[in-house]
Amino acid sequence: MELSQTKTGAAARSTDKYQEKAGYFRRLTAADWLYGIALLAAALYAQIQYGHFMDIYEEVILVCTAPVFAALGWYWKPMRWLVPLVGVLSLVAMSMYDGNLAAAEQKFFLKYMLSSGSAILWMSALFMFSTVFYWVGLFSRGKFGGSVGANLCWAAVVLGSVGMMVRWYESYLIGPDVGHIPVSNLYEVFILFAIITALFHLYYEEHYATRQLGPFVMLIIGAAVAFLLWYTVSRDAAQIQPLVPALQSWWMKIHVPANFIGYGTFALAAMVGSAYLLKSHGILADRLPPLEVLDDVMYKSISVGFAFFTVATILGALWAAEAWGGYWSWDPKETWALIVWLNYAAWLHMRLMTGLRGRVAAWWALVGLLVTTFAFLGVNMFLSGLHSYGEL
Repeated sequence: MELSQTKTGAAARSTDKYQEKAGYFRRLTAADWLYGIALLAAALYAQIQYGHFMDIYEEVILVCTAPVFAALGWYWKPMRWLVPLVGVLSLVAMSMYDGNLAAAEQKFFLKYMLSSGSAILWMSALFMFSTVFYWVGLFSRGKFGGSVGANLCWAAVVLGSVGMMVRWYESYLIGPDVGHIPVSNLYEVFILFAIITALFHLYYEEHYATRQLGPFVMLIIGAAVAFLLWYTVSRDAAQIQPLVPALQSWWMKIHVPANFIGYGTFALAAMVGSAYLLKSHGILADRLPPLEVLDDVMYKSISVGFAFFTVATILGALWAAEAWGGYWSWDPKETWALIVWLNYAAWLHMRLMTGLRGRVAAWWALVGLLVTTFAFLGVNMFLSGLHSYGEL
């Protein structure tokens, strides 16, 4: 009798899950499906038009972007205009080149707006202006500053994304043996970091109505942009260089983006933690979101980051086995990646097992940013090892 009831209960739960999934798809509108179909068509067009520039792994990534970004657009509506806009602007820029990289200096809109270098400079300026307006909005208590700051942040994300797409294309114009996805050096990954962190902030801003967190999150993005500009000027880092042999692997195309989703969300959590500490001490208390909201955003940011960082670490081990013959070699970069992973694993363990919250959690998130920053940048500056191709 009990066994029968157990089977009946399991069957009921299975039916409920099936109905829930079916209900989700029934809730999709014609506009949702049209958006998904348009993305698939765009991916196929890009594959036909530019597939001869790509290897098989890049083609797979391109095709997989259609269902991934369709799902994101169904879940978070702003992606519906962001993805098409970035795609259209990127294709317009690519068409202006006519297969000639020199066009970046000859055509007005390429030179001053849509070449990779120009778009990334616009991104940098817009992020800086966004930071200023967010802070103006926070101190003035008005909606205008925060609204302008958010719109400028969106514009920066658009132009940064276009810059990355065009840079990818430009690398193949230099030569088929030079072409690569732009996630191979500090210049490129700092752009990726800024875009990812901004997108997660904009999502939480809409989902939790936490525009007042913009000033804090934009500080870390502004710091990344400042480093990017310094690095560009002092090291001529914007130049596209051929990949070193260790990076000529399809693992790089998935390992690095997953890693920087982790870095971006960890940085966001730290800045939310700083806002939590200020509010908990009565500083800007009437202008910041409730402590419960800050705590929840911090927890969810670390959870997402930890998941992607775990995947990135596993992928990195697989890449190491292919490149160096072993999954783990206690290289400084690997060691500090493990320290970062253990730090956030302990944070989440304490949260789930003991209910870690409040100032301790916020301080821990801030300390985590220091650990993460050293793993991301400090190792490249002060230590050497198998990953020394990424040194400053």
